[in-house]
Amino acid sequence: MTDHLTAARGDAAPRISPSIGWTTELRAMFTLAWPLVIAQLAQNALTTTDVIMLGWLGPRYLAASTLGTTFLMPFLLAGFGIVGAVAPLVAQARGARDIKAVRRIVRQGAWAAIALGAVMVPVIWQIRPLFLALGQDPDATAMAEQFIHIAVWMLFPALLLTLLRSLLSAFDATRIILVISVVGFLFNLGINYLLIFGSFGFPRLELRGAAVATLSTNVLMFALMLAYVLRHRRLKRFHILHHFWRPDWWRFRQIFHIGVPIGLTVLAEVSLFTAAALLMGRLGTDEVAAHAIALQCASMAFMVPLGIGAAATVRVGMAYGRSDPHGVRRAGWTAIGLGVGFMALSCLVFLTLASWIVALFLNAGDPANVNALALAASFLVVAGVFQLVDGAQVVAAHALRGLSDTTIPMLFAIAGYWLIGLPIAYVLGFVLQWRGVGIWLGLAAGLAFVAIVLVIRFAMRERLGLMRTR
Repeated sequence: MTDHLTAARGDAAPRISPSIGWTTELRAMFTLAWPLVIAQLAQNALTTTDVIMLGWLGPRYLAASTLGTTFLMPFLLAGFGIVGAVAPLVAQARGARDIKAVRRIVRQGAWAAIALGAVMVPVIWQIRPLFLALGQDPDATAMAEQFIHIAVWMLFPALLLTLLRSLLSAFDATRIILVISVVGFLFNLGINYLLIFGSFGFPRLELRGAAVATLSTNVLMFALMLAYVLRHRRLKRFHILHHFWRPDWWRFRQIFHIGVPIGLTVLAEVSLFTAAALLMGRLGTDEVAAHAIALQCASMAFMVPLGIGAAATVRVGMAYGRSDPHGVRRAGWTAIGLGVGFMALSCLVFLTLASWIVALFLNAGDPANVNALALAASFLVVAGVFQLVDGAQVVAAHALRGLSDTTIPMLFAIAGYWLIGLPIAYVLGFVLQWRGVGIWLGLAAGLAFVAIVLVIRFAMRERLGLMRTR
């Protein structure tokens, strides 16, 4: 049976020997990471398309969809973190040549995805009474409810899609993830145009059309990825749907044990930036617009170390699964080096081309935009330094996930973001009156703390007992 595991690796190279060198590791890491990076960019572009097209309808529609998406996203991201625990677990099973474990992990990952959707949907469905209780505009809330009551069903295909992405990533089959992500982006672009505006004889559904497009795109991407896994001549040997109804409670609990801290870590970081946006709102409209521009630029650059981090989880997890401490060391430091190296380049770009970059977002010829452009350029300079620590923390966190180490990194992240980053942002921004630049420096300080402690934790993995035998 173990021979099937080697045969079922899809796009993977033969099983890596512990004696591989740094150059081989670098090549393997890059080969695994680059499709994931582009897939992340395509996923980001998919969301951007929704925003642009709803913006064409008018600010009321954009505000309503923003309200709905703001409410939906924390649930979705938490689910992604929990189901994403499948990636390190499958990578470890692959390294240990345990084919039965792969099937059981994926099966229980599907159970977890379905269970999470079943719990989250009834809560998200109550968006209207919750938002009205929070004092939101009744008309915007009613429109957001129309959007959510359709879009909420995307939770099931989106979480199951994350499950299959984790499986394919763990077996180096990342190019198909890229292809399906691009197909999803193009499909979403077309169906959005048809249903939002009622083009070519289709019904004009406006906000509901955007929700239908989002749901349909996730269903399509999940169906394509499932078909690939079930029909690929090597991957189908895993029989991931075999005895699907059979429980494996130990694996089920293991997914939540590793995944819940990942989800909470993601939520802590996302909520930090939400809090920063609220602080910017206290400073003025120009500060909010400038913050949005700088954050969009930083987010696009962040997709690269995020993809490298996903590859690090797999490479570290494989080495950990085959009890190869040298492989863990090479995989982790190679990924951290790649992530920080790219972010050093983006830092240089932000520092030298800040004024030119922000002019892509606002009309520099309009006198009303002069202050916002100047603020955005200053924020982007701070974001340049911010890039280095952001790249280090995300890759180090993913490398530790390859060792199933998620709880302590979660505590470090919460402490760094909320006990260090946000208080410093407030003190610098409002007490010392550094305003928006002070808030961005606070964000950088929080990320720097998390980056330092997580890199140190990875460096001390053996002393801390993280390399114990599986």
